[in-house]
Amino acid sequence: MPPLLRAALGQFAIYASAPVWAVLLIPFYFLPRRLAARALKAWAASALWQIRVLGGIRIEERGRENLPAGACLLASKHQSALDTFAFAALLEEPAIVHKRELMWIPVFGWMLWKADMIPVDRRGGRRALKAMLGAARTRAGEGRPILIFPEGTRTRPGERRPFQSGLAALYGELGVPLVPVALNSGLFWPRRSFRKNPGVMVIEYLPPIAPGLPRAQMMAEVEQRVHEASERLLAEGRRFLRG
Repeated sequence: MPPLLRAALGQFAIYASAPVWAVLLIPFYFLPRRLAARALKAWAASALWQIRVLGGIRIEERGRENLPAGACLLASKHQSALDTFAFAALLEEPAIVHKRELMWIPVFGWMLWKADMIPVDRRGGRRALKAMLGAARTRAGEGRPILIFPEGTRTRPGERRPFQSGLAALYGELGVPLVPVALNSGLFWPRRSFRKNPGVMVIEYLPPIAPGLPRAQMMAEVEQRVHEASERLLAEGRRFLRG
């Protein structure tokens, strides 16, 4: 089977199985949060299995030893819808900061609420920021990792956007280690494109930044490290695609 057709098959499988998963997830909405979170993790893991077996896209984690035990804050590059599936499957009960509109999706959005993810009204100003910080403080108190995509949206491979102030607010509020995260998913599962490329998508957890740094220093350091590491992973991925 041609590689591009195989990768497209993996994408089709995820879409085709979504109604089945929607039905399977409904009962978990009425069960305790931990069970609902495990059901979401199973759905995400099945999506990764489909894109690996059918689509030929494998996920490789690096730097897993850089993840602290207990609560931490992860600031990740975001190039693809696949990123969310990957983190939901690979991390232990992550509390993912996401736009509030996702909660309006039938079943899947309800499960985000049930699993105590962290919705943000991007037009809500200070009130929305206060609500995000309160939710994140609660989730961190439960020992869960807090994941944020600080550029605020998906970006094309090589594109850089300044990190938004929500990251600095979380860093100052939570007082936990901050783990920068680089990836190259946009090469294999591009945004707004039906074309998918078989290969190895890499997620790399970089050494953590200790709490307590001045805001400007922290923001400059995490932004530089995420962008530079992502560029390195993109160069590696492009060499793979050239064969």
